[in-house]
Amino acid sequence: MTALDQYRLLGRSGLRISPLALGTMTFGTEWGWGADPDEARRIFDLYVDRGGNFIDTAVNYTNGASERLVGQFARDKRDRLVLATKFTMARDPGNPNSGGNHRLNMMRSVEQSLRQLATDRIELLYLHGWDATTQPHEVMRGLDDLVRSGKVLYVGICNTPAWRISQLQTLAELRGWSPFVALQIEYNLVERTVEHELIPLAAALGLGVLPWSPLGGGVLTGKYTRADLRDSQERGVGTTRASIIASSGLLNERSLDAAEMVRAVAAELGATPSQVAIAWTLANPAVGAPVIGARTLQQAEDNFGAVGISLSPEQMARLDQATAPEPIFPGRFLRRPMVEQLIFGGATVARRG
Repeated sequence: MTALDQYRLLGRSGLRISPLALGTMTFGTEWGWGADPDEARRIFDLYVDRGGNFIDTAVNYTNGASERLVGQFARDKRDRLVLATKFTMARDPGNPNSGGNHRLNMMRSVEQSLRQLATDRIELLYLHGWDATTQPHEVMRGLDDLVRSGKVLYVGICNTPAWRISQLQTLAELRGWSPFVALQIEYNLVERTVEHELIPLAAALGLGVLPWSPLGGGVLTGKYTRADLRDSQERGVGTTRASIIASSGLLNERSLDAAEMVRAVAAELGATPSQVAIAWTLANPAVGAPVIGARTLQQAEDNFGAVGISLSPEQMARLDQATAPEPIFPGRFLRRPMVEQLIFGGATVARRG
């Protein structure tokens, strides 16, 4: 894989997607940061001109500006593109029904996305985050109704516990409703706890993994140092980028060690740290396409170069070891020699995972 036009299938679907998705939460300056319309257009055109076809947005990104800009940019290329958007987040402060996973918000959000994107269909609709209030059958039946209507073609889910996704997916299969084909989660060399449950679930149930924040909030690019960590700790929660990242838990001694390892591997390859960090996520067989966000054309150019990076087994091992997550129960228990002896009777048995 050396280019954005080396397509792959999304989960168990037949949908062909590029190995990197273009994240557009940075399209628009309505949230006080991000790319203005002209710069957003240059980023979009660069991605599409190189063969990229997988665009990621959400109904609420930059107060709707992201979808409106994507709709404008995609107008002349619509049939070449896979547009993915999300619902869940509230869009009307004080109105409890303007957010959530329930049918009312689901349907209203889709209609708003269709208007903002200026299109008649959404290739992939994600549930953006589990709301812990809506019943599973209401969610899956509502999503299936949207697929049957033709307004949505495939469905996915983000930011939801593994046990809940398993329940939802099983319900869909039992009822003959549209199953999830994609799982969007935070995954990078800093955030690897998803390797315990969510990534194995996705591999087993046919969901392509779309990692968001593959650069760990920018920590893996090498832009932050231990001076930034000390400064953010001394100042507490502040408004600087470093303070915000520190308050998220991403900026710490462990992540800075990981960033140093990424930088060392990048120097060996003649690549940038960003490219190495993204290439590491791409090497996971469960990953369909990391979601790449950029505020400038230069950042986009750098990130898109990740598809041309090949990490050796030795380099992969060093990166893996830098941030290997500690085992958790029950995996920690089941891997004990005594327990394995009791389960397998001392015989050597091949495993499926």
